[in-house]
Amino acid sequence: MLHSPNRLQPTLTETPMPSPYIHFHDCCRAAMEFYRDVFGGTLELMGYDQMPDAPDEVASSDKVMHATLSTPQGPIFASDAYPGHTAPPQASVSISWDTATVDEGRSIFDALLADGGEVTMPYTETFFSPGFGMVKDRFGTHWMIMTYPEAG
Repeated sequence: MLHSPNRLQPTLTETPMPSPYIHFHDCCRAAMEFYRDVFGGTLELMGYDQMPDAPDEVASSDKVMHATLSTPQGPIFASDAYPGHTAPPQASVSISWDTATVDEGRSIFDALLADGGEVTMPYTETFFSPGFGMVKDRFGTHWMIMTYPEAG
């Protein structure tokens, strides 16, 4: 469901944090719906066809101009490439996602791995975390899933 532009404004927190903005070639809608299912939260989408005075090349496009997934841990932003252009897959950036428990981390890791994801590093205990793993999901986004050690 597409929403009006004024609903897509991010909410500032007391401590601003960098927010990932993922660029997709043609699969933004599917990727963000998948991430909503994995991480929870509210998804808002705006299509290129909703641009005021949209140029002819985008007026009938079904691509996503901007998406906001508001999760309990903060927003994830994304878009498809401008119609007629390409967006190479993410290759040198990973999104780090922190979890409170090993079970939660394993569940998220396994969900991101589903339907064609690839393990970069298995989810396991490490010297710095009771649960850490790296995965590239089926949309080409790289994730680092980490469970924080209990405070001592």
